[in-house]
Amino acid sequence: MTKLKIVEIPDPRLKKISEPVKEINQDIINLLDDMLETMYSAPGIGLAAVQIGVLLRMIVVDIAAKDETPNPIFLINPEIIEASENLQECEEGCLSVPKQFATITRPAEVTVKYLDKKGNVSQIKADGLLAVVLQHEIDHLNGKVFIDYLSPLKRKILLRKLQKERRLNELEEK
Repeated sequence: MTKLKIVEIPDPRLKKISEPVKEINQDIINLLDDMLETMYSAPGIGLAAVQIGVLLRMIVVDIAAKDETPNPIFLINPEIIEASENLQECEEGCLSVPKQFATITRPAEVTVKYLDKKGNVSQIKADGLLAVVLQHEIDHLNGKVFIDYLSPLKRKILLRKLQKERRLNELEEK
C-alpha cells in the first residue's frame, strides 16, 4: 500500500462531481487500499477518492477508535437512498481543510447503497458518527466540502484561519 498526497482547498478538483466506477478491477482495489493507508496515516476516519485527486465515486471509512480493531468499509459508487427527517449536529473536520472544524447539521440516519470491493451490491444503515462520515464523504463525490454548509461569514473566517495556519507552517519550514 502507498500513502498518497491529500488534495486541499482551494484545489478546483474538490468542486468537481466524481464519475461512477465502471469496472472493479485490481487497479481500483489497489487504489482503495492506498486510500485506506492514506486515511489512516493522516489520520482520518473517512476519505473520498477526489481527496487524492482521483475523480471516481469511491470512499473509505473507518470510525473505529484507536484502541479498537480497525473496521474499514470500502464503498464504490455510494448513494444515499434514504435519509431521516431527524437531524443531528456534529463538529466536522476534513483532511482537505486541515485543522479546521465547524458544527454541521445533517440527517441523523441514512441508508447508503454501494458496491463492495468484490462488486456486490450492499446497503448500510447508519446513525451517529458513521452517518455523518458517510454523508460528508459522499458530499465530496458531489463536489461539496463541509464548509459549503456554513454561512458566508463563518466560511470566510474559517478560510482565513486556514490561510494563517499555512503561512505559519511555511515560516516554520524555512
